[in-house]
Amino acid sequence: MVIAGVSGAGKSTLARRLSRILQLPYTELDSLFHGPDWTERETFVADVDALTQTERWVSEWQYTAVRPLLLERADTLVWLDLPYRIVLRRVVGRTVRRRLRRERLWNDNVEGPLTGFFTDPDHIVRWSIRSRNKLRDLPELVAAEYPRLQAVRLRSPREVEQFIFAAGTHRADSRDV
Repeated sequence: MVIAGVSGAGKSTLARRLSRILQLPYTELDSLFHGPDWTERETFVADVDALTQTERWVSEWQYTAVRPLLLERADTLVWLDLPYRIVLRRVVGRTVRRRLRRERLWNDNVEGPLTGFFTDPDHIVRWSIRSRNKLRDLPELVAAEYPRLQAVRLRSPREVEQFIFAAGTHRADSRDV
């Protein structure tokens, strides 16, 4: 299962929640991608290949180099297509929190200075703003290139919660059989 959405949509949060509910192993793709000092790890593609060869897994659908691999091997794509005002609030809040708390992220990296928003064109908030419309054609792509893939589009936090509830209910029902 892969979770798609722009930066700040809640991909990792939803993946973690579904991992617990459905008892699926979860691997955060950022942890495979980012090496020390925010460099790309040389083993990234191989690590994603190994992850997706396992029978059951959940992760985020990101990083252009591995997106086709993720879609080829996933059974379900969940697209978080939330209103951008919600996404922007989340990505800004998360970025500020991580920086102020100096939270350790993947391979001991920390968010850069908040002034990076003004100086770094690839700052996570600027990236989220710039890429907010890049998934517009996702339903057509999935239908045309991956017709066996079940695609679910969630357009509000309420729909996300309903999806999570349904996933938990479905899992509980399948244990009773």
